[in-house]
Amino acid sequence: MICKTCGDATSPAFNECRRCKTPLGQPAVAPGVPIHPLRRLGTAAAVAVGVASLLYLPSGLFPVFGVQLARAAAERGDRDLLLGAVAAEVLLTLLHLSAMLTAAVLLIIWTWRARRNLEAFPGALPTLNSGWAIAGWLVPFANFVVPARVIANVARDSLWRRATPALVGLWWAAWLTFSVGDRILLRLENQRYDRLTPWPRSDTEFATYVRYYQDSLGPRLVPTVACLIAGASLIVLIRRITAAQQDRIAKTTPIGTGHGGLAPDAPYAAPRSAPGHPAGSMAT
Repeated sequence: MICKTCGDATSPAFNECRRCKTPLGQPAVAPGVPIHPLRRLGTAAAVAVGVASLLYLPSGLFPVFGVQLARAAAERGDRDLLLGAVAAEVLLTLLHLSAMLTAAVLLIIWTWRARRNLEAFPGALPTLNSGWAIAGWLVPFANFVVPARVIANVARDSLWRRATPALVGLWWAAWLTFSVGDRILLRLENQRYDRLTPWPRSDTEFATYVRYYQDSLGPRLVPTVACLIAGASLIVLIRRITAAQQDRIAKTTPIGTGHGGLAPDAPYAAPRSAPGHPAGSMAT
């Protein structure tokens, strides 16, 4: 017998395909279970993540320009240049935050759809309710763990992996390093900036602004690199999961034009739930 999901030959010694975990005789997608297309949304989410990651670079590396502006202000005795540096950095930060918000919305919607699709994939093993694809980012403290668990579950069952792909761990470690590190550095830099002379007059006072930007560059490299790693790894995950789910959905024969109904096939067995976690539970 040939597996209808991955095309591998199956053995009657096992009740599921050893490659993709689809139960013997089951279709690639369960008939009558709603499915959600991901291709366009996945592309939009990947682009948004890439833009947000790249837009952090000017903000993260701003001390390079800040040093030049502070030196020019010292040479000219022009305090307005220092105010211009602050205004420029605020503008860059706002641009990055806008891009991050857009990427976050698209990512959450994509994750929810990808998680919901698992319910239509025979042999999938959902471990958390699909609602956690949204709530996991919003609930305090849970947002340090739950989003990674949801993506890990989606990646395992979409990419036919017995264990969580290492790329998920890389993405989440880099994301936590970026998000936590950026907040800590922002607080420390604000404290240091508050100690500077508000209206410098002497060369010594102007020099403190030069040192401020010089001392800020090194620590900022950590969240900057982490942001790029997190963005790149997440883009790869989105593209791989989207392609895998779309390929699986394409193996079915739709009835009509809706996203739901599919041609009848072998009797469908609902997705299994993890031991101790019913498929509809909100367990963390």
